[in-house]
Amino acid sequence: MPDEQMAASGSTPGSAPVPPGGTPCAPQAPPRPLDPIDRSIMRLLQADGRASIRSVAEQVHVSRANAYARINRLIDDGVIRGFTARVNHERAGQGASAYITLKIVQNSWRTVREKLRELPGAAHIALVSGDFDVLLLVHTPDNRTLRELVLTRLQSIPEVLSTRTLLVFEETDLLAPGPGGGPAISEE
Repeated sequence: MPDEQMAASGSTPGSAPVPPGGTPCAPQAPPRPLDPIDRSIMRLLQADGRASIRSVAEQVHVSRANAYARINRLIDDGVIRGFTARVNHERAGQGASAYITLKIVQNSWRTVREKLRELPGAAHIALVSGDFDVLLLVHTPDNRTLRELVLTRLQSIPEVLSTRTLLVFEETDLLAPGPGGGPAISEE
């Protein structure tokens, strides 16, 4: 394709393609295969994101340098997206939790996603298949706040056609907590 056509289409040699009306798509490398040691490291860090490099290395039977390099590669490759705290929402003053299903206008996912990100208490947003389009997990201080979020905030989004709220009565975290919480991740 001549350079003029490439410029008109929003592409240049070696650049990422530009979807119609969009921004350039970052070229994405294919996923790197993970070996059993990488998978063990991921399980350990999911259970205790504060585990020290020394602890991780000992538990997966590799050197500290090897564990450090593997963790950095998992981060650089985007396999590990970050480290976070697992919160007991009730103890943090967020005693009402709900999954909310939404039916939305066709092709409005990106717009709806951006509006849902702004909601106070939104914890997880997923585009799904089935009887509804979006699954949203929210944590609020109480049922009154939850009701306000659903009836005022969600249902005022023009692209949202309908909602259904499923109250969470009890949650069980499937990731086992690390022993004693563990020290902050370090090279020790």
